Amino acid sequence: MRGEYVMSPRSTVYRMKLNEELDDSELLRSMLTGDEQALVVLYRRRQAAIYRFAYQMSGSVSLAEDVTQEVFLFLMRDGRLFDPSRGALSSFLLGVARNYVLRRLRGDHLLSPLSEDPESEEHVNDASPLDDLTRTESIELVRKAVLSLPERYREVVVLCELQEMSYAEAAEVLDCAIGTVRSRLHRARALLLNKLQPARAEPAEAAVKSERCFA
Repeated sequence: MRGEYVMSPRSTVYRMKLNEELDDSELLRSMLTGDEQALVVLYRRRQAAIYRFAYQMSGSVSLAEDVTQEVFLFLMRDGRLFDPSRGALSSFLLGVARNYVLRRLRGDHLLSPLSEDPESEEHVNDASPLDDLTRTESIELVRKAVLSLPERYREVVVLCELQEMSYAEAAEVLDCAIGTVRSRLHRARALLLNKLQPARAEPAEAAVKSERCFA
């Protein structure tokens, strides 16, 4: 049309390449000004981690798909709530995903009851009980053990063990102190050891190539 600029396929590809060179915060700013390609790049960059978190927390493919969609709808609607001074956009998005996951699980009554054991800073071996599972347990066994953990322990295992985030990054997602992440992860490791110990007395039917990729 005369007087109107129509983006050609070549210019669309060029714009996409430019966006791929931007960091998350820059992409978000561009997206909020109406750049649809910026949203596409953000989605491609962060969708997998959000889906894995939701799936590892719930064990439900449909819930994980729904939560992933809801997170990006939230980002399009309320992306201006993100404050880069408080952490990375990736942590912000996982925090949003966490809220949606817990809301769904609580509504569906799928959460394990909270453990009556108090959190403590008592020493627990820093080695993860999941580290030895590559040879002795199946992926399904790991999945069930993680899903059986109480909420506050399950989420630190998912973030720190399965998604391999640092204590600081997990604290950003959970909006809590690093010490809280550390103590919960220590307790979670002890709980996992107790849950997996009986299985270790019997031969595993299948070896696990990596306990961090069962999504």
